[in-house]
This record gives sequence, structure tokens and C-alpha cells, in this order.
Amino acid sequence: MPHTQQHQVGSRGQRPPLLLHPILLLPLFSLLLSHAPQLSQGAIHIPSNYQINELKKPPVITTQPESITVFSAEDILLTCEASGNPPPNFRWTKDGEEFIPSNEPGLSVSLGSGTFMKTGVVSGPMSQYKGKYSCYADNALGTAVSNEVQLITEKRAEGEKKVEEGESVVLKCNPPISTVPPVIHWMDERMHHIELNDRVTQGRDGNLYFSHVTINDTRIDYTCNVQYLNARTILSKEPITLTVTTSNSVVRSRRPQMMRPSGTHSTYHALRGQSLELECIVQGLPTPTVKWVRKDGQLSESRTSRHLSDRLLRISNISVSDGGEYQCSVNNSQGKVTHTYTVSVEAAPYWTKEPVSQLYAPGETVRLDCQADGIPSPAVAWSINGKPITSLAANSAYYTYGALILRDVVFTDTAVYQCQAHNKHGTILVNTYIFVIELPPQILNADGQKYNSTEGQNAVLQCQTFGSPRPKVTWVNLLTNGNLQITNVSHGDEGLYTCSVSNTNLSINADLDVLNRTVILSPPGSLRVQPGKTAIFTCLAQVDPKLTPPHIQWKRSGQELFQSYAEDKYTFEGPDLIVANVQTEDEGVYTCEVITNLDRVEASGSIIVVDRPDPPTQLQVSDPKDRNVTLSWTAGDNHNSPVIEFVVEFEDGDSKERGWEELKRVSGTNESVTVSLQPYVSYRFRVISINNIGKSDPSMPSDLHSTPPQAPDNNPENVRSESTDPDTLVITWEVRLMDRRVFNGPEFHYKVFWRRVVGDTTWYSNVSTEPPYIVTEVGNFSAFQIKVQAANQKGEGPELDPVTGYSGEEIPLEAPKNVGIVLLNSSAIRVTWEPVNEKTVRGHLLGYKVTCTFSMFGSRPKEEKRVLGGLRPYSHYALTVTVFNSKGEGPPSKTLSFETDEGAPGPPMSLLLDSHAGTEMTLHWTPPAQPNGVLKGYLLQYQSGYLTTPLPLNCWTLTAATRFYLRGRTSAGDGEPITREGATTLDGGSTAGRLFILTQPRGLTLTG
Repeated sequence: MPHTQQHQVGSRGQRPPLLLHPILLLPLFSLLLSHAPQLSQGAIHIPSNYQINELKKPPVITTQPESITVFSAEDILLTCEASGNPPPNFRWTKDGEEFIPSNEPGLSVSLGSGTFMKTGVVSGPMSQYKGKYSCYADNALGTAVSNEVQLITEKRAEGEKKVEEGESVVLKCNPPISTVPPVIHWMDERMHHIELNDRVTQGRDGNLYFSHVTINDTRIDYTCNVQYLNARTILSKEPITLTVTTSNSVVRSRRPQMMRPSGTHSTYHALRGQSLELECIVQGLPTPTVKWVRKDGQLSESRTSRHLSDRLLRISNISVSDGGEYQCSVNNSQGKVTHTYTVSVEAAPYWTKEPVSQLYAPGETVRLDCQADGIPSPAVAWSINGKPITSLAANSAYYTYGALILRDVVFTDTAVYQCQAHNKHGTILVNTYIFVIELPPQILNADGQKYNSTEGQNAVLQCQTFGSPRPKVTWVNLLTNGNLQITNVSHGDEGLYTCSVSNTNLSINADLDVLNRTVILSPPGSLRVQPGKTAIFTCLAQVDPKLTPPHIQWKRSGQELFQSYAEDKYTFEGPDLIVANVQTEDEGVYTCEVITNLDRVEASGSIIVVDRPDPPTQLQVSDPKDRNVTLSWTAGDNHNSPVIEFVVEFEDGDSKERGWEELKRVSGTNESVTVSLQPYVSYRFRVISINNIGKSDPSMPSDLHSTPPQAPDNNPENVRSESTDPDTLVITWEVRLMDRRVFNGPEFHYKVFWRRVVGDTTWYSNVSTEPPYIVTEVGNFSAFQIKVQAANQKGEGPELDPVTGYSGEEIPLEAPKNVGIVLLNSSAIRVTWEPVNEKTVRGHLLGYKVTCTFSMFGSRPKEEKRVLGGLRPYSHYALTVTVFNSKGEGPPSKTLSFETDEGAPGPPMSLLLDSHAGTEMTLHWTPPAQPNGVLKGYLLQYQSGYLTTPLPLNCWTLTAATRFYLRGRTSAGDGEPITREGATTLDGGSTAGRLFILTQPRGLTLTG
């Protein structure tokens, strides 16, 4: 759009104000009053419940005139209809000058409209009516202007042609100019169409073109018939005579030449959205052929078509991208000619934003937006009641960027405003009226209405008013229609509100009741569900008890869900949505909407369908080496659960009974791995994907991959001697890891080596296929160095260090000497001895055994003493010591006897309490099972209910709840007590008593 300078507008009229009185109900309009004037927001619409007796309206053109082509007076008809109150008057202009149809002979105007037509005899030539016409309709509120139209009269065509055979010729039609191009038909006097072909072509100008003529083209009735579809008229031109004469010489061939268009280049300006036709009409002998190309791109297959034997290229619904260069190439046997068409796409003016006719209150600011586009950009101009704005004096109005702005409008601004856009391709015009009106104020809502709202919502107390100028109400926070809006309502907002119209006695009351807002306590969650399982969403809400029970509406991805009884897909149970047999198509966002009659809240969850992954594909084995190979694969669909790791498995082609075995685990982010291999093994690989749901099925196995044989990598482990029999050396080793897969080659075996540590140190060896290997006649418990080496057809395993082993053992020959005993206390002694000569052990010295009556104690090989505890006090024991190896024990030492000292006794075996009288109690007990010495007596103690420490029984008070402690006594001291509780038969009474303690009592009576 071109930039428009701001201009002052002239006088906006001097008409009196229009005051309307409320009596009748008018048709429905919605009220959109603004409290303060704003641009483009000042329009008013009369509501349906506002009472008014009559409303005046500015004129509006309802039927526009149309351009016509006339051939006789009967064709004259220009239509112009308009509405308005009061009814509008009509007038016309012709070429900018006033034109009064009723003053023209033979023309008349229809009653109540501006339409005029031929009704009588028209004098003078038809050309006197040729020109541009505009219709004006006006009443007291303004003037509306119609579109400008043309009235066109026809021209006469030409006569006769005479040419020689072989020449080219053009028969002209010269159809009358028309706003809508006519349809041309070349016919003969019998109304038969002249045959068109690649030699005879009809141009867009209506002319008939002959590439070259023949004798058969001679005729006297070439007639151009012009059909005007809008006028429903066919105009037949005067027949044209074409005479073709015979040449005196042989007809000579001619190279092609352009007939229409001429030359080698032409330029076309096409209008966007219309069709463009490019002609390539040529002369030549023989008849040339035509070929079309686009020089700067490809011809559109969908919007281009060829007609008239390729002499015409039509481009439909042309767009800016169709601009460029096109070329027709013309050929015959005599030569070639080309013509280039430069096409630029332009556009006639068209509206991008049109102003709207509205009612306005005094003092408002009015903005009429009028924006048009086109190529080139059109110029926009404004008129008021048909008069250009620049011809009027200015007040408080201006226009900018195509918009006309009037501030603080008054009644005299009521008028019809015209916006016109023009460029070289045409002119468009739109009428818009501004009606500044005065209406008395009214309150449109009933009095005493009660409103309910939930806390946190916006409460709107309606006080819709209407009037012009706009009525003002007394309460605050006005909406654009005078309503009171309370945002974020709370219980403190409850109460009675009054709406009053300023400077009137109009008012209404409104009562607001605030309820608790609806809250979703348990929203639906995000569920990860396996296919075929059931998903349950819960939507638990808390609703104010004054509200009716809510409706829960479930949606999936914005679409409402309905319970499906037939398929059992969706089930609604209270606050729950149950989705059965979940599949991939059930994925999405699930929303529960809790709806009450006052508010609605929503919360969303989701279903993501997860499953174990699909198996990997495209497993490939690459970069093979003797000891490793690279595996690569493509992960399958992880089904919304990322792959954690891949498991590479292998199958031994020579040991299929072992099945598939795990070879390596790879992170889920990798899709290749290099794996180490053993020589002389046939491998087949496969890969398994693992996610949080489970394992995939295995991939398809790879082809068999075999590694070449090599010498063993390792020797057997844990080589040792396990000789048990005398005079033999048993050499053994672990074969658990030395299975066939680590043989590394064929003919696998073991080389066994041994030699004495002392004496003959020559290495001896032999071959074995499995352990053990036994060497005989080697003596008892002789030390040997031994080693075992793996070997196969390719060689031996690595060099290894020998280990020491021994031949079989015999039982020891001697007993320990100088055994001694020291008493430590009543339950422990210390035993000492001298070690035996190691040669007499005849094996590995494992230790010494001390055997005491009823007990046996072991010691370490190097120990020469041992403390024995846990003996019974005041008891007799016998003791011996032996040495032992893995073969057994040697002879025992000389037996020693000893007795342990006295110790404190164990607790008495029983204690009974007996009360036969209210002041007397008898105690009975049995001696300790383990006196641990000579019993010398007993200690009896008691403890009252509130005491925590036992006291001796000397002089005491016996209560209803007393605890007794009884201990045995030896010379070593008092033993562990036995405890009992008791009381006399006096329920809760007390008595004093004295204690009699005997040296060996079995009973004791306490008296009060």
C-alpha cells in the first residue's frame, strides 16, 4: 500500500440531531458500547429489547449497474437500486457531468429507483450514449455512489480481399468493444462454421488468418458473427469476399514468418487469477508446425493447455510464479523462426479490508479501515456523499494508511463515505455510512436477579444499558456493556449490589452467592501400558454440596469419548475411565473435565503403549581376524521403552548340544561390537535386545564363522599332588576351564613333568589326556617339583613354573614327650609338651590333639602348649597328647590324671512357697544339681515390691508381694540364685518375723 500523508478533512455537514423515542421493539442487535472512546470500537448496535418507534437509515446501493455494449436503442438499460429511510433520490453522471435520463428523448426512469431504459423513439446516432456512467442515491443522512460502468457502441467491419495462391491473408472481424470479450464464429451464408486447422486459424482479435491460401479458399460469404453473452445478442458482420487467383508460375515454398504477434519479441501484462492466452499464428508454405517451451522453467502441466492446432497456449488461474519468458518455435522445410513472450503478472485492485457501516453515539472516535492491494499498488481516495474529501474544509478528521479517522463525532457527521482504489487495471469503490444517533438510556436487565459463582472464577453481574450517548453506571470495574465484573471471586464478595445509571432514576439490584470451587483431588496419571492390558484413569473431584452432582467428560486428544458397550473399549465407572485391551492406537492424552453448572476444571494424563522390543535386524559379520570379529546390527522398534542393552550370543557349531551361550553384553546406545574369539571354534551369532519390559526375540542367526587353530593359550590351573597311598605320587590338575573350546586346535593333550627336590633332580615327563597322572615307587612323603603343560597339534602352551608336591604319607611314629599340667582355676588348666621330631611325622604335621576325659582339643602344628577351659569344678580328669598328619594320629603320650578345685554351686533345683496361716510361710527347696564342691549352707534373701535390691532376711516384714532369692554356698562362695514370689494368706496384710538359717536346711518356716 502506498504511504498516505495525513490530511485535514473539511466540514462534515450541518444536519440537526436525530432524537428517537422508545415505543416499539426493533429486530435483534447485540450491544457493544465502550465506556471510553476507542479507535474502531465506537460503533453501536441496537439490542432487541430496546424500545424505539422508528429508525432512519442512510442510503445503500442494493443493485449496481453493469457495463453494456449496445447495437441499437433497444439495448439501452442501466440498473441502479438503493435502500434507505427516508427513501433515497437518484441521479446520474456521464463522463463526470450531470446526466438526466428523463430529459433524453426515448429514455425513461423506473419509479422509485435510478434504473433507466429505452421506452420510446431515440433520435440521433447511438454513439451519443457512449461513455462512463455513475449512479448517486441520497437522502437526509448521506449519498451513496455506484460503481462506474461503461456503455459501448459497435463499429462496422470491412469488405473484400483478393490474393494469389500460396500467399497468406487476414480477414478482419473488428468486433465492437465490450467489457466482456464476445465469442466469435466465422461462418458461411448457410451458417456452417468455417473449418479451422493448422493452416486456417482464428485469432483472439476475432480475425481469420490463412498461413497460405489455396484455390479452394475462394468464396464470397466469409461472415464474422459476434456473440455477446451478457446482452444475449449475436451481431452478424457484412460478408467478406475472398478471391484466390492462380499464379502464372509454380507456387514457391516460403519459410515461416510470424503473423500474430509480429516480430521476435512481445510483452504481456497478465492479471493474477485470470487466464492468459499467448498466440503463435504464422504463415509459410508448407504449413509450419508450432512447439511451445518456457525458457526460464517448466510449463505447468495442470494449468497450461494448447488449442487451435498449437497456435494458442492458455495459462489458467495465473499467479506471480507464472511470470517469465515463453517461446514458440515454428518450423517447416524452408526454415525456422521463434518468438519470445515476456509475461509479467499484475493485478487489478482488490479489497483486503473494507469499512463497515455502523451506528455511533456522539463523542465516539470512528475509524473506517479501507485497504486494497494490486499490482501496481492502487491509490486509495475518500469521498463524503460523493464529494472528494480534499474539497472539504477540515475539522477533527484525518486519514492515514488508507484509514479515515473521525474524532469526537457529532450528529452532522452522519453521511455516506466512499472509498475508491485505482490502478491502471481498474477501479473499485465501496460505500460505508456513519450514522450518529441519539437514544434515551435504558437498563435492559431485570431487577433482583440472583447470581451464583464459584470462588476463583470471574463473576459478572449484568447491568446492560443502552442509549446514545452511552449511559454511565455508578458501580466500578465496568465491562464494555456496563456490567460489573469481579475477578477471582471469594466468599467475601457475597452480598447485594446496586447498579444505577448516572443522572437518571434508573437502577437494579443483584445478589451474589459464592460457592466453593470445584477441585480435582486425584487427577489421571501418565500410564505406561503393555498391549492387551487394561488402563484405569481416576478423576476424583470435590464439588460444593450446593451444586448438582458434576458431569465427568472424558476426552482423548481433544475428542470426546463415549462408553462403547459393544466393543467394551471404554467403560465409565464413577470417577474412573477404564480402557480395555490397550493397543498402539489408544496412545494419546486423556483429559477428564469435571463440569458443574457454574465451573469446570480439567486434568490430563496419558497412555504410552510399551512392549518388549522387536528383534534386531540386518546382523552382519565383518572385519574377521584370527582372534576377533566385528558384529553390527540394526535395532528393532523399542515400543516406547528404550533398549537398555544388547546381548550377543553364540552357538558352537561343533557342540550344538550346549545351545546358545552369552558372549557379550553391549550398551543399548551401541549397534556394533568387536568380540574376542577362541581359535578352532565354529561360531554362529545372534543378538537380543533388552528393555525395561523384557527381552526381544533373537535376531536371525548369522552365517557360520570358523576360527583357525593355534597353540594353547593357557596351561591347566591348580596343579598339585593328591597322593594318599605310600610310595606313590599322584599329580592332578583342574580341567573345568580346559574344555574343548580352549583346546585351540586338534590332538589336544597334557605334558606332565616331575623331579625330586632332593637327590636325583632329573626331569621326567609323560603325556596324559586327562588327570590324574600316577607315578609309583617314589618312597613315602618325598618332595617333588611338578608341572603340567597343555599342548595340541600346533604346539605347547606357555612356559610355566613348577609347584612342589609330595608322595603319599604314613601315620606318625612317636608320641609327644614331657607333657605337663598347671591348674589355673576350678574350670581351666594349661597343658604343655615338647614337639616331636619332624622326620617321625612321615607327612605334613597338621597339629597336636589333647584328649581330656569326655573332651578333645586340637592345636596348631607349631604350638607347644594349650589352655583348656570349661572343665567342671571339683572333678577328676585323665589327659593324653598325640601328633597327627593327613594319614592319622601317632601313639598317645603317657596318661596324666588331675582334679579341679571347688567352685561356686549352681542354683537350687527347686524352691516352693507354702502359706498355711495368715502369719506364717514355709519354704521348701532341693539342692543344686551341680554343687561344684561341698555345700556348707544356703543364703536366703527377699525383695519387696518397691525395692530393687535383694536384702538379707534378718528381721523383716512380710508383705502381700515379696520376691525370694535362694543361693547355695561352698568354700568357693555363693552360687547362682533361684527366685520365687509369694505372700501370706492375709490378703495384703503384713506381719513381722524372724529368720532361722540352718547349715543344711531343706525347709524353713517364717512366722509373725
